[in-house]
Amino acid sequence: HCPHRGADLCFGRLEDGGIRCPFHGWLFNVDGICLEQPAEPRESNFRKKIKIKSYPCQEINGIIFTYMGLGKAPPLPHFDCFVAPETHSFAFKGYLECNWLQAVEVGIDPSHASFLHRYLKDHDPEYGLQFGGMSGDSEVTMTSVLRNHVCPDIKVEENEFGMRLITTRKMNRESMHVRVTNLVFPNLIVIPMTNDMSISQWHVPIDDKHSWWYAIFTAFDDEIDKEAMRNQRLELYSLPDYRPRINKTTNYGYDPEEQRTTTFTGMGMDINVHDQWAVESPGHIYDRSKEHLGAADKGIITYRRSLIKAINGLIEGKPAPFLLQGEAGSKLRGPVAIDTTADIHSWNDDWKSQDKNKREHSTWAKGSGT
Repeated sequence: HCPHRGADLCFGRLEDGGIRCPFHGWLFNVDGICLEQPAEPRESNFRKKIKIKSYPCQEINGIIFTYMGLGKAPPLPHFDCFVAPETHSFAFKGYLECNWLQAVEVGIDPSHASFLHRYLKDHDPEYGLQFGGMSGDSEVTMTSVLRNHVCPDIKVEENEFGMRLITTRKMNRESMHVRVTNLVFPNLIVIPMTNDMSISQWHVPIDDKHSWWYAIFTAFDDEIDKEAMRNQRLELYSLPDYRPRINKTTNYGYDPEEQRTTTFTGMGMDINVHDQWAVESPGHIYDRSKEHLGAADKGIITYRRSLIKAINGLIEGKPAPFLLQGEAGSKLRGPVAIDTTADIHSWNDDWKSQDKNKREHSTWAKGSGT
């Protein structure tokens, strides 16, 4: 906001190497220094007493990142969403009426997809929709895997950026379904969307009871059809506020007949609506003491332990964990997010080789996995 009379500088004019307030014409440069106050006397030094906060910003693939810490801003890690060319990236965001933590946790809960995102029959895959198409190079649809194999084995691997979740479903005597997802501490999830596309999604607090999700969709093979992706999402979200058109005031589009015949939720085909209901319906901030977590919740349990440890460490004056700065951040690649079908005996090697092969045939991602 302008320090003069509080007008919102989001509506400022971009001119003369800075931003000018439309209210009285005060001009500020990128460092927050006031350069002009046109209505003040020419001889006045008043502007030299005025400064607004400024932070270094970097725009990458449709999202502006701001560093609000101390010292020089560290470079962003070499994640797929940051190094992919703009032709292979698409960004969008959405509004949620819940605490950011509630939203993050749905992304580290692999077992929910077999229920919340279950389609009672396979539908024609549509471009830009998650779980559309086949699992890896197999003839098995992602939706049928989730529908028919509801009790996965979940392995949580803690690592330098947070944790990796490897979820397996034994399909038969020969095949294993493998899904690899990630949490980059504290609020970024990286998951596979289709064989060719991944989603990197941040959950950012607005206040304690509301949050934004920001997502970069990254394609490894063909360029992204941005018009199709945008139009698809504008069916669900209104501009300029990015609020979902289907929400609790519309009962999330719930249709009992659809629930009986088509989807497990009765809330349409788009999984964003399903997730929105799951994170908003418990209330803005659910009382976690009322939960009953089981073995399938090990991702959430591991994450909460890390979060509590980090909070206590900061209180004690210890450095924040999982900081991706300097050499540690520059060495990171990927992270790998894949949904595939592999040999029952060699699946743990197969998914890695399949990801490597995908990157080798990409125009930009060769040698970028981790």
